[in-house]
Amino acid sequence: MRIDSHQHFWQRELGHHNWLTEDMGTTYRDFLPDELRPHLKKSGIDKAVIMQAVPDMAETHYMLSLAHSTDFILGVVGWIDMQHIDAPYNIAKLSNNPYFKGIRPMIQDILNDDWMLQPQFASAFKALTELGLCFDALVKPRHLQQLITLVDRYPNLKVVIDHAAKPNIAETQFSQWKEDIQALAKRPNVYCKLSGLVTEAGYNPNFDILIPYMSHLLKSFGASRLMWGSDWPVLNLATDYNQWVTLTEVFLATLTAEQQTQIWSKTATEFYRLQHLE
Repeated sequence: MRIDSHQHFWQRELGHHNWLTEDMGTTYRDFLPDELRPHLKKSGIDKAVIMQAVPDMAETHYMLSLAHSTDFILGVVGWIDMQHIDAPYNIAKLSNNPYFKGIRPMIQDILNDDWMLQPQFASAFKALTELGLCFDALVKPRHLQQLITLVDRYPNLKVVIDHAAKPNIAETQFSQWKEDIQALAKRPNVYCKLSGLVTEAGYNPNFDILIPYMSHLLKSFGASRLMWGSDWPVLNLATDYNQWVTLTEVFLATLTAEQQTQIWSKTATEFYRLQHLE
């Protein structure tokens, strides 16, 4: 069993994907499950968890409908308005759907770097914790100190860092990111995705540039809190699905079979509670 813990679908005609513009090149079109299916088969990936790409409840409901009609989707990480007074109620209502696994506010696009620390979010974080749901942290390196504060404030909240916080690999920015990631990894409720790194290295990169970052993630989180993801179709801006799978296989080759299985599937299964949907 291999699980892609992070990928997206979108359909422009639905109207809420207004962030898609013509200057986005190859990603300015629809991406739907039938297009991903042959990539999964070729690369030996069995199942997937899909992520919201728009800060809109319509996106969450759209993805849940895809999960119900697509055999390889095991879970959905959606979006809710955390600032709304009904945020805890909306989280609880969505939790009645077995495919709903948590939320992902688009922190990377929010100008206020302290946004996640607002006290009015306490009830939403409490709801996530009590319901066993997850918080996908879509952050950049500039947010990692705030994320440390957040996870210390809510030590029972399950948090995963999407794309390892998108370090600027193209410009080899490493040292501060390395320290902050190491600090976060000391918190047992924090996990990380081995995803999105190739995009941060630029188009068609020399994969060797990724190894120090991948090695640091493995050393910091270990196999038990590291999960593989593709970030398809954003991945296509830098490489293709099969190449990223192959690179990961080469990188993980020195690990035990048990450790490899942990990263390819077990971490995501345990974190997102996917067991009952396999």
